[in-house]
Amino acid sequence: MQQQLAQAVKEQALALGFDLVGIASAQGSPRVQLRTAALQRWLAAGHQAEMAWMQDPRRLDLQQLLPGVQSVIAVGLNYYVDAERQPGSLKVARYGWGRDYHRLIDGRLRALGRWLEQQHPGVGWRVCVDSAPMLDKAWAEEAGLGWIGKHSNLINREWGSWLLIGHLLTTLELPADAPAQSDCGACQACIEACPTAAISEPFVVDARRCIAFHTIENRAEELPEEIAASLEGWVAGCDICQDVCPWNQKPLHSNPDPDLQPRSWWLNLQAEEALSWSDATWDEKLRASALRRIKPQMWRRNIRSARQGKAAFSP
Repeated sequence: MQQQLAQAVKEQALALGFDLVGIASAQGSPRVQLRTAALQRWLAAGHQAEMAWMQDPRRLDLQQLLPGVQSVIAVGLNYYVDAERQPGSLKVARYGWGRDYHRLIDGRLRALGRWLEQQHPGVGWRVCVDSAPMLDKAWAEEAGLGWIGKHSNLINREWGSWLLIGHLLTTLELPADAPAQSDCGACQACIEACPTAAISEPFVVDARRCIAFHTIENRAEELPEEIAASLEGWVAGCDICQDVCPWNQKPLHSNPDPDLQPRSWWLNLQAEEALSWSDATWDEKLRASALRRIKPQMWRRNIRSARQGKAAFSP
């Protein structure tokens, strides 16, 4: 009976537009314990920089997110779109091209939760996107969606690493899938490609040196000189470590979902024009975007830094 329900849950998740779905027991395997210990070492080393929310104790215990939780339903959404930036344009991470993925995943998972409640009235559930305090990639790995690569992103054999993930916690006990097995091997492409050496060792990303952190989370008036000099055109996030990953080199599935299609100006973002935009223009252009987290003054700072850094950068 539970096996049939688990299969029905997966079919419903796919029908809602997700590309991957798996189930993990909330008790977790020893691997989750290892991932939890790794987080503690990462925090102790100060790799979180100014992201104090990474120390939220709820991240270590699912019961604090949903008392009585028995299962974790993990979903993956392929956000790769077969589109490229114009040569010489400023660079924005692919996850920010379309509609805010937090809203997108949250809405679809809530629909899945309501469907689950219809099947089992009274069942408890809670939606978690990456803004929730949980080890989201570790639980996606535990549910079999993929493995955590040396660049800290989730990788799936078929879909590569262009995956947005979310979770539905539930008090319903469902049969768990096998955890994914790591398949990075001896590859160090992501480590070698990072222009700021932010991947200090395999599976360890030091936010203090990460372009994505500094362009999105750093609230300072100016970026550190060594970061500004290494932006290579990136002004909102960074995809370098994913661009070079061998699992992303094969032909990839381009998602036709309208919510994931890039706004045209993302693909031809020019410094002079963008710097002339008023705060109201920024507000309009970034409406319903995950990149609204970058405030107008931060956008201008990033663009000035990118323009004053290397005179030429790859498209």
